[in-house]
Formats: sequence, structure tokens, C-alpha cells
Amino acid sequence: MGKIVFALNQSLDGFVDFTESMPDSVLFRHFIDDMRSLAGCIYGRRMYESMRYWDEDLLEWDSSQREYAAAWQSKPKWVVSRTLKSVGPNASLIEGDLAAAIHELKAQHEGEIEVAGPELAHTLTELGLVDEYRLYLHPVVLGHGKPFFAGPRPPLRLVASDRIGEHVIRLTYVPA
Repeated sequence: MGKIVFALNQSLDGFVDFTESMPDSVLFRHFIDDMRSLAGCIYGRRMYESMRYWDEDLLEWDSSQREYAAAWQSKPKWVVSRTLKSVGPNASLIEGDLAAAIHELKAQHEGEIEVAGPELAHTLTELGLVDEYRLYLHPVVLGHGKPFFAGPRPPLRLVASDRIGEHVIRLTYVPA
């Protein structure tokens, strides 16, 4: 059975903004390995549109970026959207009953299915479908933006903490 994991970079004051928390080479290697290990990814529309960058093959990419792109392209992706009519390669739209669709994905896939995007993760949290939360804390304070938790923080229990590279701490929580 699959496991739904919400993992995202976060500032010390609780906001997400990928432009403010660019990974160093150690963290990027971690993300490459993480992407390779996933059974798939669930995205909201905005996050999926941002991640579509990795569907490209840009000449200026270095070998690590090409490696991440290959890993991302190889994974099945499910996109939750009321406005998109189509999605790119190796992706499909989730329409209709979201809870039923996520239960079906968990039943059909072994391993971790990562959910990205605070609003979507909040909805899945309210439905009781997120099995694990991974906060990648970066040493920046943004003071504004989109919060990691789009609603009240669910009751959580810390199960692990890891330092990744020089600057990032990953905190792993499960529902309490």
C-alpha cells in the first residue's frame, strides 16, 4: 500500500518559496535520490505548472539537473485541478471524488507518493490522507508568503530529524 508524504522546503518562519531556498549540491543530490525512490507525485495545478520546467531539456542544465529531470519525467504524476483540461507526459488529471482517487492511488501503488503544494496538502490532511510530513527547514526568514501549512497545523508527532548538507534540517512528522 502506498504512503502519502507531504514534503516541501520551508523558511524558519513557516513560509514556502522555492526561489528563496535554492538547494546546494548536497541537498539537490538528496532531492534527486528522493525523486528516484518515489512511486509517484500528486500536484495541485500551480505546483504542477511550476514543476513542468523539468519536462524540458535545456542546454544550460548541468549533469545533476539532467539527472533530476530524468527522474521526474519517469515518475507518474497525478494533478488535482478544476481548470486544467490536459496535462503533460506521464501525468493524469484527478477529477471527481478526491478522497476516493487518493485511496485508489494508495491501494494501487507500493511506496511513497509525494504530495506537493500547501493547499492540496491541507485538503488531504483534512481528509486524513497524509501519512507523513517532511519539512525541509532553510535558514531564511521571509516574513510573508505562502505558509507550509495552509490551515491549522494538524496534531503531529516528531519521528526523525536529519541534517542535510550545511544548512538544511529535515523534520519528519506523522499524525499524532
